[in-house]
Amino acid sequence: MRKLLLQLDSSRLPSVFDQVVAYDAGADAIMSYAGVTEGDVRDLIHGCIFTRGAKDLHNTAVWIGGNNMSAGEQLLAMAQDALFAPFSVSIMLDSNGSNTTAVAAVVKIEETLGDLHGKRAVILAGTGPVGQRAAGLLAKDGAHVTITSRKPEQGDKARQFIAARFDVEVDVVALTEPSKLPALLEGAAILLNSGPAGVQMVPSSAWSAAKALEIAVDLNAVPPLGIEGVDVDDAGVERNGVTVFGAFGIGNFKTKLHKKCVAKLFTRNDLVLDAEAIAEVARGMVKQKR
Repeated sequence: MRKLLLQLDSSRLPSVFDQVVAYDAGADAIMSYAGVTEGDVRDLIHGCIFTRGAKDLHNTAVWIGGNNMSAGEQLLAMAQDALFAPFSVSIMLDSNGSNTTAVAAVVKIEETLGDLHGKRAVILAGTGPVGQRAAGLLAKDGAHVTITSRKPEQGDKARQFIAARFDVEVDVVALTEPSKLPALLEGAAILLNSGPAGVQMVPSSAWSAAKALEIAVDLNAVPPLGIEGVDVDDAGVERNGVTVFGAFGIGNFKTKLHKKCVAKLFTRNDLVLDAEAIAEVARGMVKQKR
């Protein structure tokens, strides 16, 4: 029986990137829908669960994407509401790659440092979907997490979301200029930049002087890079006594994780792969590599 993936994309055009990765992960055919709204989901889900017997539904899966994670979360909620036993299919949420990118960064941090309990982590521009998910996952690991935001109201909104979504508490700091970075990084073991593409967030002098810093991760692949002195291809190399990862160093693992998760959707019909479940897949990949 063919493996069918229903692609629900909130954007005007369904992601070609997601389609290519899904085919590489073993999907035989992809049924793509663009501009999907909450009101569309129920009928689309029912269309893919009532056409096959319950014992065959592991061969059908749902991918939720698009460039807006908030919209994706709403589509996921509606998709879950449309399912009922025994008519169920596995679902994955990864709008704009936010879940797999955040998880890839966090799991590389875990792999490098081991136990994160009590370690201080700073996430720059942590109000976006990647930063929020990374903050939640690191805090669940026991790290003391601080996210930064240029605007206090956005930072507080992100803090509230992280608390509600992950049941953890994080701190938020308004960061308006690089001169405040040395004080912010004092005592921090983990630095993660999830800032906008093409914006340098951290000059080399700010992080190279941070004595407690053990790992720095930059998710910006567009010059100028987010953390000066970290190359885009860095994947666990040591610079200034700090283990560093660049955007491609994380991205290569993220793509492998993406494929692994899509393949996993077709192993059973009751999976929901959101941030935490994707993290478990990633941790399994790291253990298997060892």
